[in-house]
Amino acid sequence: MPKRVLQGVVVSDKGDKTVVVRVERRFKHPEMKKVVRKSKKYHAHDEQNKFKEGDLIRIRECRPISKLKTWEVVTEAT
Repeated sequence: MPKRVLQGVVVSDKGDKTVVVRVERRFKHPEMKKVVRKSKKYHAHDEQNKFKEGDLIRIRECRPISKLKTWEVVTEAT
């Protein structure tokens, strides 16, 4: 089964080898018929501490690295 890849913005880089990424999704509300934005935060593994707050990056599903980290940074999104 292929691993999921998501794109989001780094909102925190305070942890060692960890970044918190906010991934936003947009969908049409079933009753209101308006486009709604929802976001979710993911903890991702950043081995070189390369990415800083505000960077647009891609993350990929991986094996559990810690209690919260099951994602890893793939590349910087362009």
